[in-house]
Amino acid sequence: MTHATPAFADHACLIVHGPDRPGIVAAVTALIARNGGNITTLDQYSSNADGGEYFQRVVFHRPDLAAAMPVIEEDLTATVTPLGLEWTLTDQSIPKRMAILASTSDHCLLELLWRHRRGELPVTIPMVISNHTNTAEDVRSFGIPFFHVPSQGPDKSEAEAKILDLLRGNVDFVVLARYMQIISEDFLDAVGVPVINIHHSFLPAFIGAAPYRKAKERGVKLIGATSHYVTKDLDEGPIIEQDVARVDHSMSAADLQARGAYVERAVLSRAVQWHAQDRIIRDGNQTIVFS
Repeated sequence: MTHATPAFADHACLIVHGPDRPGIVAAVTALIARNGGNITTLDQYSSNADGGEYFQRVVFHRPDLAAAMPVIEEDLTATVTPLGLEWTLTDQSIPKRMAILASTSDHCLLELLWRHRRGELPVTIPMVISNHTNTAEDVRSFGIPFFHVPSQGPDKSEAEAKILDLLRGNVDFVVLARYMQIISEDFLDAVGVPVINIHHSFLPAFIGAAPYRKAKERGVKLIGATSHYVTKDLDEGPIIEQDVARVDHSMSAADLQARGAYVERAVLSRAVQWHAQDRIIRDGNQTIVFS
């Protein structure tokens, strides 16, 4: 069951994007006004004023929003769609349902659970799924259901089928919190919701095992992390957030890994928060992030 968030009661988020043209802002703001809404946040971006793409995020307050949503949606279809624009309208009081997939590394997983418990992430977490059991007790201590789905060998189809059975109809997006398994294209097609990943920033320089040892051997001076949407092309999906930290010659490979874990936690948390707040618009293999 998804519970409403009181702080965002009667607040809606409208995302609009498509070919830029004069009059979009006027049309959208007038629509909200005539439907009794009061705009609290408005962010917009145009890739080119002459023939570019337009992106807009508007948050507005409207008393008795739930009852008014069908009428507002009809107005959007009549007013905004003819302008060649795509739109989505969401009730901000209803938190998105986020499932987490994890493996043995727990730093990103526990960071998300901790931030959720503190009320910093506007989501519900119906489940954590892992191909290992070492985090089970930690997860359950947060009151979150834990499911163990082993995944061994080159054929992951059985494990993915079990995961899909757990996810289907129960989540709005999935986070790979250092889930050390390659997600198949068939899984992505079947899951039907966005999937967010996190990894270190050494790709493609240090592919494979022990990237921090390899980085130490090369004497790197910056380490970091990248969070992105998962696509069929491994680690090449639209980037949501990145960050770096400076390191030096005195640090061991273990020191680099610890610093890297810190950055990974922060980057993934920001990406999850922005997605949950409808701050991200995907545009091909890029993202527009109104952070």
